[in-house]
Amino acid sequence: MQRSFEDLGTPLREVTFCVVDLETTGGSPKRDAITEVGAVKLRGGECLGTFQTLINPGVAIPPSITYLTGITESMVLPAPRIEGVLPAFLEFARDSVLVGHNVRFDISFLDAAFGRHGYPRIRNRVVDTCGLARRLVRDEVPNCKLSTLSERFRLAHRPSHRALDDALATGDLLHALLERATAFGVLGLEDLLELPTLRGHPQVAKLALTTALPRRPGVYFFLGPGRRVLYVGKARDIRSRVRSYFSGDDRRKVDQLLREVVEIDHTVTRNALEAAVLEVRMIHRHQPPFNRQAKLWRRYVYLKLTLDERFPRLSVVRVAKPGDGCLYLGPLGSTAAARAVADAIESAVPIRRCTGRPGRAPKPWPCPPAQLGVATCPCSGAISEVDYRALVDQVVRGLTTDPALLLDPLAGRMRDLAASRRFEEASATRDRADALARALVRQRRFDGLRRSGRLEVTVADVDEPAVLGGGRLIAGDQLALDDLDIDAGDGPVPRHLADELSCVAAWLDAETAKGTVHLLHCDGELASPLPRMPRFTPSQPAPRGRATRPAPG
Repeated sequence: MQRSFEDLGTPLREVTFCVVDLETTGGSPKRDAITEVGAVKLRGGECLGTFQTLINPGVAIPPSITYLTGITESMVLPAPRIEGVLPAFLEFARDSVLVGHNVRFDISFLDAAFGRHGYPRIRNRVVDTCGLARRLVRDEVPNCKLSTLSERFRLAHRPSHRALDDALATGDLLHALLERATAFGVLGLEDLLELPTLRGHPQVAKLALTTALPRRPGVYFFLGPGRRVLYVGKARDIRSRVRSYFSGDDRRKVDQLLREVVEIDHTVTRNALEAAVLEVRMIHRHQPPFNRQAKLWRRYVYLKLTLDERFPRLSVVRVAKPGDGCLYLGPLGSTAAARAVADAIESAVPIRRCTGRPGRAPKPWPCPPAQLGVATCPCSGAISEVDYRALVDQVVRGLTTDPALLLDPLAGRMRDLAASRRFEEASATRDRADALARALVRQRRFDGLRRSGRLEVTVADVDEPAVLGGGRLIAGDQLALDDLDIDAGDGPVPRHLADELSCVAAWLDAETAKGTVHLLHCDGELASPLPRMPRFTPSQPAPRGRATRPAPG
């Protein structure tokens, strides 16, 4: 569906451009001064007014500058000084987008003058016609000088190294370039500001596919032949995010994705939370080949404490069976992640590690962990069922109500190893402890959301509240909720819900940290009475580029 211009950003026809050009005594803003200011105000292709004045620079004008511009010292002697011109220029350019050819030169001189006379730096948005020309017509002209482009496009005004003439020529050039920019899907000011940053991407012609995308939160879909979903993503600004694939993203898979895409679709949501949840659900539904995160949930596993047998042990399983009397941790992202958590628990509490069914009598040859003394296995005959049950109770409490029973022994072992200068072993113990702590934090977040029942929260910039049921978002215009199965909250977390619960929990944590979330209603309990979980590794800075949501585990 074609969106309104308001959805696409500020329409170019409504933007007021102030095209500015300066003449100076030289090329250094620190040493040289302005001799002439020329500007023209444009909107919707019409000229709204012009501004032109000579300026007394207070210094001699070099002969080379006089030869280039025709401005002599006798011409500027009766002219006002720059401090007398700045207020009028600021009023003329107020609330406009500044435009210039190699505009950084003009901005640098204006900023230097503003600074010397107590004005703040220029805060207007800026468009450089030189940068636009390099992006749009560089292959058609020998260079991107204003005089060359003026000749190439047969502009009504020609540059003459006088400020107003050059500003008028630059304004004509701006209009010519805006016509070319429509082929790149440039319909609003925001697109125009981004256009010079787009590199020569081989698929840049497909920017036209972004024409109907709005600048609103939601989910976007890269579609291949037959409308096959190739990639699903979320964004606070759909249009800006999709267009960024043609500029700063040089990943090999992005090039392949853009080669295969033939259409780009989108769904607008009310806020970032709905966008994040919808993204997860659409990835689960379509399994797009170019998405890595959130489509691997079928590989998630659980760490199971087998409480349904005489001597319980830890086991990594793919399917959790509610009602079997066992304790489950997870789902976790991979077998390796689950095994790391199991190693941490077994290092803290010496429960059995052998997988055979324990008999009534001890075996003649105990399992290797029992022989090494790192596990209290019944195959050694060294522990009774009653004493072993005390170890299991310690594990159960550590996984549910008192994580210190598991984490403190690991922290103590880590300190002892470090004191003995056995740093590699201390590092391995730290990694196991951190894996366990992160798994427990994630489990606590899942359990808290599921216990909360119906939950209504709002944030400062959203009018309508977010309504959750057992941690799942159950209110939204675009969330396809007709067939939504609400998690009852009993038993292990279903694998297909882990990504969505992680998404909701991360959103709640972020908004709570910002102080913008307000709780309106909660059927159950949301806050956890359990103590804060310790960290065993320092937090790492987020990598530069697009943030991605980690899979559980």
